[in-house]
Amino acid sequence: MSVGIHAFGAHVPQLRLERSAIAAAHAWWNPGLIGMAKGQRAMANWDEDAVTMAVEAARDCLGTDSGHALAGVYLASTTMPFQDRQNSGVVAEALSLGPDLLTLDMSGSQRAGTSALTAALQTARGADSPILIVAADKRRARASSSIEMTSGDGAAALLVGPGCGVAQLLGRHTHAVDFVDHYRGQDNEFDYVWEERWTRDEGYMKLVPISAEAAMNEAGVTGTDIDHFCFPAAMRRVAGMLAKKMGIAEDSVRSNLHPEMGEAGAAHAMVMLVHALEAANPGELILVTSFGQGSDALVFEVTDAIKNMRRGRGVTGCLSAGRMENNYMRYLAFNDLIELDRGLRAEVDKQTGMTTLYRNKDMILSLFGGKCRTCGTLQFPKSNICVNPNCGATHSQDDHRFPDTMAKLNSFTADRLTYSPDPPAYYGMVEFIEGGRAMIDFTDVDPVLGLEVGMDMRMVFRVKDYDMMRGFRRYFWKAAPVYKV
Repeated sequence: MSVGIHAFGAHVPQLRLERSAIAAAHAWWNPGLIGMAKGQRAMANWDEDAVTMAVEAARDCLGTDSGHALAGVYLASTTMPFQDRQNSGVVAEALSLGPDLLTLDMSGSQRAGTSALTAALQTARGADSPILIVAADKRRARASSSIEMTSGDGAAALLVGPGCGVAQLLGRHTHAVDFVDHYRGQDNEFDYVWEERWTRDEGYMKLVPISAEAAMNEAGVTGTDIDHFCFPAAMRRVAGMLAKKMGIAEDSVRSNLHPEMGEAGAAHAMVMLVHALEAANPGELILVTSFGQGSDALVFEVTDAIKNMRRGRGVTGCLSAGRMENNYMRYLAFNDLIELDRGLRAEVDKQTGMTTLYRNKDMILSLFGGKCRTCGTLQFPKSNICVNPNCGATHSQDDHRFPDTMAKLNSFTADRLTYSPDPPAYYGMVEFIEGGRAMIDFTDVDPVLGLEVGMDMRMVFRVKDYDMMRGFRRYFWKAAPVYKV
């Protein structure tokens, strides 16, 4: 039975930290970083993490159709917010996918994304419903390290299932070897990285061709047939060297997106695959590989269906919507890499009542409000009495999902007295286009463009609060301004 990719999407955070700002901050200590100072790295906001980025990538993949019946949701990341709470379960709740599906977290390697994709494709051959695979990473790095310069935050999502879809799987292979180019121990905050030349010569150049050539053999193709070669490594010229070794044309090597966003960890192979699908034409072949204690390789053939598929923002749209950031200290603060005096107002106990969270999870995680069966009025949150003064019906509310409904900004406040990790704290009233209002926090506000009453706002899934005492983070939805390009 054929199996393939039926939809794809991505999320790259809006902020782009200039690498020159990082190099300038460390010039006194490590002047050699200036050689890596070109371009930008994608920088997650303080309220973004692997889960929130995964939700945004999945929304981009699935679109506004909430009627997807999925067999499973697989989340791949090496930076899961929770060690003992299923992160993919939070993603499924935010997307309102229902409880009748398999949720699975995959981690432990930089090829976790392609491993999740491989597992999903194998499972999908015998499944009645598609599987959603999402990979996301927000990697922390030591100040002045090479990883700080080369990494970036991001996520990608693929919907795979029976049938050819927009890209049919032709062949795949995994070559698993405990080759350690870097590692992060159980109680360590940062990766420990081994020498780059060793990684290149003994790792990339010897292990990747084994999986790639085996996948091409299974697909019945050779290197000369490949139109798009994706290899997610920040190290310069390695992808070209691999392509030459495998007989792949130089112009088939995809950009590793290093100048625009950096390497998104376990998600980056899938980010590059989505980027390739955005540009691919029917009949073209895509070879995507990954590296981490061995290598995964998958060969896809793009089908005619790609011409008529719904397109989201994708990688291209996210990259074009970036906002430059030169404040390196803001990056350090957002990633908890510097100890700030956050003031007395930050010391409020942020404990979350698990009973309250569970009883209200549809409202909190899925942003369900109500729709009156009597008059059709929408409202958030639901209540026992319809808010329409001309109706007033009781117990007439059906669930109504608000995340995919655009809103208009009704009023706003920029508050510098309330504690916010990124002051000022923006919040106010939004009015949904289809009806209903909500008092809500705002995020991703451009300090130059600001806010304006009447502007379009879209709902995004974000971290509401961090409970630093107990290691818990509370999620909710916020409104983000839609700036006209």
